[in-house]
Amino acid sequence: MDEKALNGSTSPQLPEDEDFAKLFEESISAKPVKEGEVIGGTIVKVTKDYVVVDIGAKSEGQVPIIEFGRNRPAVGDKVEVLMESIEDEEGIVVLSKEKADKLRVWDDISAAYDKDQVIEGVVVARVKGGLSVDIGVKAFLPGSQVDLRPVRNLDKLINEKLKFKIIKFNKKRGNIVLSRRVLLEKEREEQRKETLQRIKEGAVLRGQVKNITDYGAFVDLGGVDGLLHITDMSWGRVGHPTELFNIGDEINVRILKFDPNTERVSLGLKQITDDPWTKAGEKYTPNTRVKGKVVSLTDYGAFVEIEQGIEGLVHISEMSWTKRVKHPSKIVNIGDLVEAAVLDVDAGNKRISLGMKQLEPNPWLMFKDRFPPGTRVRGKVRNITDFGIFIGIDEGIDGLVHISDLSWTQRIKHPSEIHNKNDEVEAVVLNVDVENERFSLGIKQLTEDPWLHVGRDFPIGSKVQGKVVKVTDFGAFVELTPGVEGLLHVSELREERVESPSQVVKDGDVVRVMVIDLNEADRKIALSMKALARADETDEYSRYMGASESKGKLGDLLKKGGFVPAKPEDAAKSEAPADGKPQD
Repeated sequence: MDEKALNGSTSPQLPEDEDFAKLFEESISAKPVKEGEVIGGTIVKVTKDYVVVDIGAKSEGQVPIIEFGRNRPAVGDKVEVLMESIEDEEGIVVLSKEKADKLRVWDDISAAYDKDQVIEGVVVARVKGGLSVDIGVKAFLPGSQVDLRPVRNLDKLINEKLKFKIIKFNKKRGNIVLSRRVLLEKEREEQRKETLQRIKEGAVLRGQVKNITDYGAFVDLGGVDGLLHITDMSWGRVGHPTELFNIGDEINVRILKFDPNTERVSLGLKQITDDPWTKAGEKYTPNTRVKGKVVSLTDYGAFVEIEQGIEGLVHISEMSWTKRVKHPSKIVNIGDLVEAAVLDVDAGNKRISLGMKQLEPNPWLMFKDRFPPGTRVRGKVRNITDFGIFIGIDEGIDGLVHISDLSWTQRIKHPSEIHNKNDEVEAVVLNVDVENERFSLGIKQLTEDPWLHVGRDFPIGSKVQGKVVKVTDFGAFVELTPGVEGLLHVSELREERVESPSQVVKDGDVVRVMVIDLNEADRKIALSMKALARADETDEYSRYMGASESKGKLGDLLKKGGFVPAKPEDAAKSEAPADGKPQD
């Protein structure tokens, strides 16, 4: 009896052997899938809303098509998904590609952190204290870790794809902190070693402007910073480094000095080209016409850049033939393009003198021909100073009447005593100095000089009468005639010592004096009351002596006529009586 009979039962009809084997194989090969597990699968169907994925389980799973984003899935594509749950009794498995991607990212980030690897990410937003970076998940980049130096404008990094190192990682808290500075420091150190090998005095290197100050710019040569001082930026004038550079500019510079101990590097930009002053003496000879831009104004003139690195000074006196320029800004402004003539070149001291007025005819040459010395002119008083008055004669040309040329006779302390501004006056041309652009006039020269005949009218030894016009500590000035004064020195007042002239004379006194010295060239007359007194005594004696001589001559005549005067004693005897007694 067979086994079936022994058991006393019968079995239903079984499928064919090969179908049975296939079903058995599938049943034992299906892996049990746990919720929350990330597994691999194959896309077997794509619908409008879902993507069906075969994950090798008893049932297929579905993934919302939206989780694939812009990447259109296709049947046969391999994909990783997260087992979320079994949705219903039919055994449909709910899958998530998005969550699987995130879990995979966290795993990759964790691995990168453990292995100290570099990762890439995109800066997506600015947040408090730094930036938010998408590295598959959101991570934080502190502001201090953005660059080697503080970055003032973090917004400019948004949407930038950069490389980072993970410096803090906590998967449970979802906390990831990144650093870009760590990578830059490492790169900089590698560059520094390489750059130090290339730095030699005189070498020309490429660098990037990293920082700008009032006195210069710091240039990164590749891990080593050098200072490009403002004086070494250009052969020309540089007011501030920002006139030439911006942060981030790449420039070529020459190594001027390098200290290996301190790794300090001095750089030069202008030294890459030749100093333009080396040929300035040949290029800019006197009378050469040049064009340039006004780059600076001072009280004494304007500096004009005639080529990069070469400036010339137009002195205020060289701006106009006729205008009295008080400040260069009255004629030119910074930035103006002007034309000028080279007056002088001192290449050794890097100086060029320029003139603007030299481009026009010199009106002073024509003026000298029109107004030779002795010409009478008329004009208005334009200005009054302590030393004289300026009279406008021609357009832009004023003549000076010095205070000493205002009057022959008046003692003038200030020109305003006799003239006011805008007074119309007549004067005589004394001199035209073309070279120094000066024009001298005289008003007193309109009349005859009272000193012209002083030698004739007041010779030495003459006795004159005058009026005391001023008393000083050393004497008194006596006016002999209008415009002619003499000094009566204190020692010439009296024979005896006089302590103060005011003891003898005062202003307004009319005195008699003698001329004891005369210097017509210096217009000086020395007077003396003492000499006059002596002369008067001599004259009196002479008169007395003259009278005595006259009496002697009369006696001789009487004797010749037979008349002899009796002696006094004879007269007395003749008057006495014979008896010797007086008569009644």
